[in-house]
Amino acid sequence: MPPGRSDEGSGSLRWVFSLRELRSATNSFNYDNKIGEGPLGSVYWGQVWDGSQIAVKRLKSAKNGTEAEFASEVEILGRIRHKNLLSFRGYCADGPERILVYDFMANSSLYAHLHGPHSAECLLDWRRRISIAINTARALLYLHHYATPKIIHGSIKTTNVLLDSDFQAHVGDFGLIRFIPDGMDHEKITSESQRGYLAPEYIMFGKPTAGCDVYSFGIILLELASGKRPIEKSCSVKTYGIRNWVLPLARQGRYDEIADSKLSDKFSESELRRMVLVGLACTHSESEKRPTMLEVVPLLKGESKETLIKLERDELFSSDSMVSSQGTPTPDGGTDSVPKEDQELVGA
Repeated sequence: MPPGRSDEGSGSLRWVFSLRELRSATNSFNYDNKIGEGPLGSVYWGQVWDGSQIAVKRLKSAKNGTEAEFASEVEILGRIRHKNLLSFRGYCADGPERILVYDFMANSSLYAHLHGPHSAECLLDWRRRISIAINTARALLYLHHYATPKIIHGSIKTTNVLLDSDFQAHVGDFGLIRFIPDGMDHEKITSESQRGYLAPEYIMFGKPTAGCDVYSFGIILLELASGKRPIEKSCSVKTYGIRNWVLPLARQGRYDEIADSKLSDKFSESELRRMVLVGLACTHSESEKRPTMLEVVPLLKGESKETLIKLERDELFSSDSMVSSQGTPTPDGGTDSVPKEDQELVGA
Protein backbone atom coordinates (compact mmCIF):
# COMPACT_ATOMS: atom_id res chain seq x y z
CA MET A 1 0.00 0.00 0.00
CA PRO A 2 1.44 3.44 -0.91
CA PRO A 3 2.75 5.51 2.03
CA GLY A 4 0.14 7.81 3.48
CA ARG A 5 -2.91 5.84 2.42
CA SER A 6 -2.66 3.43 5.33
CA ASP A 7 -3.05 6.40 7.67
CA GLU A 8 -6.53 7.33 6.53
CA GLY A 9 -8.84 8.10 9.42
CA SER A 10 -11.88 5.96 10.00
CA GLY A 11 -14.04 8.23 12.12
CA SER A 12 -17.63 8.91 11.08
CA LEU A 13 -19.24 12.31 10.65
CA ARG A 14 -22.07 13.61 12.78
CA TRP A 15 -22.54 15.82 9.71
CA VAL A 16 -25.55 18.19 9.99
CA PHE A 17 -25.86 20.34 13.11
CA SER A 18 -28.75 22.69 13.73
CA LEU A 19 -28.06 26.30 14.63
CA ARG A 20 -30.01 25.80 17.83
CA GLU A 21 -27.78 22.86 18.78
CA LEU A 22 -24.60 24.86 18.19
CA ARG A 23 -25.93 27.85 20.11
CA SER A 24 -26.61 25.54 23.02
CA ALA A 25 -23.17 23.92 22.74
CA THR A 26 -21.32 27.28 22.75
CA ASN A 27 -23.56 29.15 25.18
CA SER A 28 -24.86 31.28 22.31
CA PHE A 29 -21.36 31.81 20.91
CA ASN A 30 -20.37 33.40 24.18
CA TYR A 31 -17.17 35.44 24.27
CA ASP A 32 -15.90 33.25 27.11
CA ASN A 33 -16.13 30.26 24.76
CA LYS A 34 -14.08 31.91 22.02
CA ILE A 35 -10.76 30.15 21.50
CA GLY A 36 -9.55 31.85 18.35
CA GLU A 37 -10.25 34.34 15.61
CA GLY A 38 -8.92 34.73 12.08
CA PRO A 39 -9.72 36.52 8.83
CA LEU A 40 -12.49 34.07 7.96
CA GLY A 41 -14.23 33.83 11.29
CA SER A 42 -14.21 33.04 15.00
CA VAL A 43 -13.72 29.65 16.67
CA TYR A 44 -15.60 28.62 19.80
CA TRP A 45 -15.27 25.74 22.22
CA GLY A 46 -18.46 23.78 22.61
CA GLN A 47 -19.89 20.68 24.23
CA VAL A 48 -22.70 18.69 22.66
CA TRP A 49 -25.39 16.57 24.27
CA ASP A 50 -23.26 13.41 24.56
CA GLY A 51 -20.54 15.30 26.47
CA SER A 52 -18.02 15.38 23.63
CA GLN A 53 -16.15 18.62 22.95
CA ILE A 54 -16.15 20.39 19.62
CA ALA A 55 -14.51 23.38 17.95
CA VAL A 56 -17.06 25.53 16.13
CA LYS A 57 -15.83 27.80 13.34
CA ARG A 58 -18.43 30.49 12.61
CA LEU A 59 -17.57 32.01 9.25
CA LYS A 60 -17.87 35.79 9.10
CA SER A 61 -19.39 35.59 5.67
CA ALA A 62 -19.71 32.79 3.19
CA LYS A 63 -19.31 32.46 -0.52
CA ASN A 64 -22.38 33.44 -2.45
CA GLY A 65 -24.49 30.35 -2.85
CA THR A 66 -27.29 28.29 -1.42
CA GLU A 67 -27.27 26.12 1.67
CA ALA A 68 -27.11 23.09 -0.63
CA GLU A 69 -24.03 24.45 -2.40
CA PHE A 70 -22.29 25.07 0.92
CA ALA A 71 -23.20 21.55 2.07
CA SER A 72 -21.77 20.13 -1.14
CA GLU A 73 -18.43 21.90 -0.61
CA VAL A 74 -18.24 20.70 2.99
CA GLU A 75 -19.06 17.17 1.95
CA ILE A 76 -16.05 17.12 -0.38
CA LEU A 77 -13.75 18.12 2.48
CA GLY A 78 -15.51 15.76 4.87
CA ARG A 79 -14.52 12.81 2.74
CA ILE A 80 -10.83 13.68 3.16
CA ARG A 81 -9.95 11.68 6.25
CA HIS A 82 -6.53 11.05 7.73
CA LYS A 83 -5.43 10.54 11.31
CA ASN A 84 -3.18 13.61 11.12
CA LEU A 85 -5.79 15.93 9.63
CA LEU A 86 -8.20 17.77 11.89
CA SER A 87 -11.46 15.87 11.57
CA PHE A 88 -14.68 17.48 10.44
CA ARG A 89 -17.66 16.69 12.66
CA GLY A 90 -20.07 18.44 10.33
CA TYR A 91 -21.55 21.78 9.41
CA CYS A 92 -24.49 24.10 9.84
CA ALA A 93 -26.09 26.14 7.06
CA ASP A 94 -29.05 28.09 8.39
CA GLY A 95 -30.11 31.29 6.67
CA PRO A 96 -26.98 33.49 6.49
CA GLU A 97 -25.09 31.33 8.99
CA ARG A 98 -22.26 29.15 7.67
CA ILE A 99 -20.56 27.12 10.39
CA LEU A 100 -17.95 24.34 10.36
CA VAL A 101 -17.65 21.88 13.24
CA TYR A 102 -14.39 20.10 14.08
CA ASP A 103 -12.96 17.84 16.73
CA PHE A 104 -11.67 19.86 19.67
CA MET A 105 -7.92 19.66 20.29
CA ALA A 106 -7.18 19.63 24.01
CA ASN A 107 -3.59 20.89 23.74
CA SER A 108 -4.29 23.87 21.50
CA SER A 109 -1.82 24.59 18.71
CA LEU A 110 1.87 24.19 18.04
CA TYR A 111 2.13 27.98 18.07
CA ALA A 112 0.78 28.08 21.63
CA HIS A 113 3.55 25.75 22.82
CA LEU A 114 6.44 27.25 20.85
CA HIS A 115 5.66 30.95 21.09
CA GLY A 116 2.35 31.50 22.88
CA PRO A 117 0.67 31.06 26.26
CA HIS A 118 2.03 27.53 26.89
CA SER A 119 5.63 28.16 25.82
CA ALA A 120 6.87 28.71 29.37
CA GLU A 121 5.59 25.27 30.40
CA CYS A 122 8.14 23.54 28.14
CA LEU A 123 5.82 20.65 27.34
CA LEU A 124 7.36 19.98 23.93
CA ASP A 125 10.33 17.70 24.62
CA TRP A 126 12.37 16.39 21.72
CA ARG A 127 10.32 13.20 21.28
CA ARG A 128 7.15 15.22 20.90
CA ARG A 129 8.77 17.63 18.44
CA ILE A 130 9.98 14.81 16.20
CA SER A 131 6.53 13.22 16.32
CA ILE A 132 4.83 16.52 15.45
CA ALA A 133 7.21 17.05 12.52
CA ILE A 134 6.65 13.58 11.06
CA ASN A 135 2.88 13.57 11.57
CA THR A 136 2.47 17.03 10.06
CA ALA A 137 4.52 15.84 7.08
CA ARG A 138 2.29 12.77 6.75
CA ALA A 139 -0.80 14.97 6.64
CA LEU A 140 0.68 17.08 3.84
CA LEU A 141 1.82 13.97 1.99
CA TYR A 142 -1.75 12.72 2.06
CA LEU A 143 -3.22 16.04 0.89
CA HIS A 144 -0.71 16.43 -1.95
CA HIS A 145 -0.56 12.89 -3.26
CA TYR A 146 -3.41 10.68 -2.06
CA ALA A 147 -6.47 12.78 -1.26
CA THR A 148 -9.31 12.94 -3.78
CA PRO A 149 -9.33 15.65 -4.91
CA LYS A 150 -5.68 16.46 -4.19
CA ILE A 151 -5.42 19.57 -2.02
CA ILE A 152 -2.89 22.38 -1.73
CA HIS A 153 -3.28 23.64 1.80
CA GLY A 154 -2.13 27.21 1.24
CA SER A 155 -1.93 28.19 4.90
CA ILE A 156 0.64 25.97 6.63
CA LYS A 157 1.73 27.58 9.90
CA THR A 158 2.03 26.65 13.55
CA THR A 159 -1.45 27.95 14.40
CA ASN A 160 -2.85 25.38 11.97
CA VAL A 161 -1.00 22.46 13.56
CA LEU A 162 -3.31 21.36 16.38
CA LEU A 163 -2.35 19.04 19.22
CA ASP A 164 -4.65 16.49 20.84
CA SER A 165 -4.53 15.23 24.42
CA ASP A 166 -1.55 13.00 23.54
CA PHE A 167 0.26 15.81 21.68
CA GLN A 168 -0.39 14.09 18.35
CA ALA A 169 -0.44 16.61 15.48
CA HIS A 170 -3.54 17.29 13.38
CA VAL A 171 -3.36 19.77 10.49
CA GLY A 172 -6.36 22.08 10.27
CA ASP A 173 -7.81 24.54 7.75
CA PHE A 174 -7.13 22.45 4.66
CA GLY A 175 -9.41 23.35 1.77
CA LEU A 176 -10.90 26.48 3.31
CA ILE A 177 -10.13 28.46 0.17
CA ARG A 178 -13.47 27.05 -1.00
CA PHE A 179 -15.30 29.21 1.52
CA ILE A 180 -13.64 32.57 0.89
CA PRO A 181 -16.46 34.93 -0.13
CA ASP A 182 -16.62 36.42 -3.58
CA GLY A 183 -14.87 39.79 -3.58
CA MET A 184 -12.66 38.98 -0.58
CA ASP A 185 -8.96 39.33 -1.42
CA HIS A 186 -7.54 35.85 -0.88
CA GLU A 187 -3.97 37.00 -1.47
CA LYS A 188 -4.32 39.74 1.15
CA ILE A 189 -5.77 37.29 3.69
CA THR A 190 -2.94 34.85 3.07
CA SER A 191 -0.21 37.49 3.18
CA GLU A 192 -1.42 39.00 6.45
CA SER A 193 -1.93 35.69 8.27
CA GLN A 194 1.05 33.87 6.78
CA ARG A 195 3.92 36.28 7.45
CA GLY A 196 7.23 34.43 7.53
CA TYR A 197 5.84 31.27 5.93
CA LEU A 198 5.37 32.46 2.36
CA ALA A 199 7.54 31.05 -0.41
CA PRO A 200 9.28 33.63 -2.64
CA GLU A 201 7.28 32.59 -5.68
CA TYR A 202 4.00 33.08 -3.83
CA ILE A 203 5.05 36.59 -2.83
CA MET A 204 5.87 37.32 -6.45
CA PHE A 205 2.94 35.65 -8.20
CA GLY A 206 0.28 35.07 -5.54
CA LYS A 207 -0.49 31.50 -6.61
CA PRO A 208 -0.39 28.70 -4.00
CA THR A 209 1.33 25.48 -5.08
CA ALA A 210 2.44 22.24 -3.46
CA GLY A 211 5.94 23.75 -3.42
CA CYS A 212 4.62 26.68 -1.37
CA ASP A 213 3.23 24.21 1.19
CA VAL A 214 6.63 22.49 1.32
CA TYR A 215 8.31 25.83 1.95
CA SER A 216 5.92 26.69 4.79
CA PHE A 217 6.43 23.25 6.32
CA GLY A 218 10.19 23.80 6.19
CA ILE A 219 9.76 26.94 8.27
CA ILE A 220 7.84 24.89 10.85
CA LEU A 221 10.71 22.39 11.00
CA LEU A 222 13.14 25.23 11.72
CA GLU A 223 10.79 26.52 14.43
CA LEU A 224 10.59 23.08 16.04
CA ALA A 225 14.38 22.77 16.06
CA SER A 226 15.25 26.27 17.24
CA GLY A 227 12.22 27.60 19.11
CA LYS A 228 12.55 30.80 17.06
CA ARG A 229 9.61 32.54 15.41
CA PRO A 230 9.46 32.66 11.60
CA ILE A 231 10.35 36.34 11.83
CA GLU A 232 12.32 37.75 14.75
CA LYS A 233 13.00 41.34 15.72
CA SER A 234 16.54 42.58 16.13
CA CYS A 235 17.27 45.86 17.91
CA SER A 236 13.48 46.43 18.00
CA VAL A 237 13.57 47.79 14.42
CA LYS A 238 15.17 45.34 12.01
CA THR A 239 13.70 41.91 11.37
CA TYR A 240 15.22 38.71 10.09
CA GLY A 241 13.77 35.44 8.93
CA ILE A 242 14.48 32.19 10.73
CA ARG A 243 16.12 30.72 7.63
CA ASN A 244 18.59 33.61 7.48
CA TRP A 245 19.66 32.81 11.03
CA VAL A 246 19.79 29.00 10.75
CA LEU A 247 21.55 28.59 7.38
CA PRO A 248 24.98 30.08 8.28
CA LEU A 249 25.08 28.04 11.51
CA ALA A 250 24.18 24.84 9.63
CA ARG A 251 26.89 25.50 7.05
CA GLN A 252 29.41 25.65 9.89
CA GLY A 253 27.99 22.56 11.62
CA ARG A 254 27.02 24.56 14.71
CA TYR A 255 23.79 22.67 15.33
CA ASP A 256 24.09 22.92 19.10
CA GLU A 257 23.65 26.69 18.73
CA ILE A 258 20.52 26.17 16.63
CA ALA A 259 18.82 23.91 19.19
CA ASP A 260 16.06 25.49 21.29
CA SER A 261 17.51 26.39 24.70
CA LYS A 262 14.28 25.18 26.31
CA LEU A 263 15.32 21.64 25.40
CA SER A 264 18.19 21.97 27.90
CA ASP A 265 20.47 19.94 25.61
CA LYS A 266 18.11 16.95 25.83
CA PHE A 267 17.81 16.06 22.18
CA SER A 268 19.27 13.72 19.58
CA GLU A 269 22.04 15.53 17.71
CA SER A 270 21.58 13.39 14.60
CA GLU A 271 17.81 13.96 14.56
CA LEU A 272 18.21 17.69 15.13
CA ARG A 273 20.71 17.89 12.26
CA ARG A 274 18.32 15.94 10.06
CA MET A 275 15.38 18.20 10.94
CA VAL A 276 17.40 21.34 10.22
CA LEU A 277 18.78 20.01 6.92
CA VAL A 278 15.33 18.98 5.72
CA GLY A 279 13.87 22.31 6.88
CA LEU A 280 16.48 24.26 4.94
CA ALA A 281 16.03 22.08 1.86
CA CYS A 282 12.27 22.66 2.01
CA THR A 283 12.84 26.43 2.17
CA HIS A 284 15.19 26.54 -0.83
CA SER A 285 14.57 29.78 -2.70
CA GLU A 286 14.28 27.83 -5.96
CA SER A 287 11.08 25.80 -5.77
CA GLU A 288 12.26 23.09 -8.16
CA LYS A 289 15.12 22.27 -5.78
CA ARG A 290 12.81 21.59 -2.84
CA PRO A 291 11.93 18.00 -1.96
CA THR A 292 8.35 16.80 -2.33
CA MET A 293 6.43 15.49 0.66
CA LEU A 294 6.99 11.99 -0.76
CA GLU A 295 10.69 12.58 -0.09
CA VAL A 296 10.32 14.57 3.13
CA VAL A 297 8.55 11.90 5.22
CA PRO A 298 11.21 9.17 4.84
CA LEU A 299 13.94 11.79 5.30
CA LEU A 300 12.50 12.89 8.64
CA LYS A 301 12.08 9.27 9.72
CA GLY A 302 15.72 8.52 8.93
CA GLU A 303 14.79 6.01 6.23
CA SER A 304 16.57 7.78 3.32
CA LYS A 305 20.18 7.82 4.46
CA GLU A 306 21.61 8.05 0.95
CA THR A 307 19.31 10.98 0.16
CA LEU A 308 20.31 12.69 3.41
CA ILE A 309 24.02 12.28 2.59
CA LYS A 310 23.37 13.75 -0.84
CA LEU A 311 21.47 16.61 0.81
CA GLU A 312 24.35 17.32 3.20
CA ARG A 313 26.70 17.62 0.21
CA ASP A 314 24.45 20.07 -1.60
CA GLU A 315 26.05 23.43 -2.36
CA LEU A 316 23.40 25.05 -0.17
CA PHE A 317 25.22 23.70 2.91
CA SER A 318 28.76 24.32 1.74
CA SER A 319 30.60 26.65 4.10
CA ASP A 320 32.09 28.52 1.13
CA SER A 321 28.86 28.50 -0.83
CA MET A 322 28.01 31.59 -2.80
CA VAL A 323 24.32 30.78 -2.48
CA SER A 324 22.65 33.68 -0.73
CA SER A 325 21.79 33.09 2.91
CA GLN A 326 19.57 36.12 3.01
CA GLY A 327 16.56 33.86 2.81
CA THR A 328 13.13 34.84 1.75
CA PRO A 329 11.67 38.16 0.81
CA THR A 330 8.69 38.88 3.00
CA PRO A 331 5.77 41.20 2.40
CA ASP A 332 6.16 44.23 4.65
CA GLY A 333 9.11 42.89 6.65
CA GLY A 334 9.10 45.78 9.10
CA THR A 335 7.45 44.09 12.03
CA ASP A 336 6.97 40.64 13.45
CA SER A 337 3.38 39.87 12.61
CA VAL A 338 3.06 36.45 14.24
CA PRO A 339 -0.20 36.61 16.22
CA LYS A 340 0.06 38.11 19.69
CA GLU A 341 -1.86 35.24 21.17
CA ASP A 342 -2.60 31.74 20.06
CA GLN A 343 -5.30 32.86 17.69
CA GLU A 344 -7.11 30.64 15.23
CA LEU A 345 -7.19 27.40 17.20
CA VAL A 346 -8.69 25.95 14.10
CA GLY A 347 -6.69 28.27 11.85
CA ALA A 348 -7.36 31.33 9.82
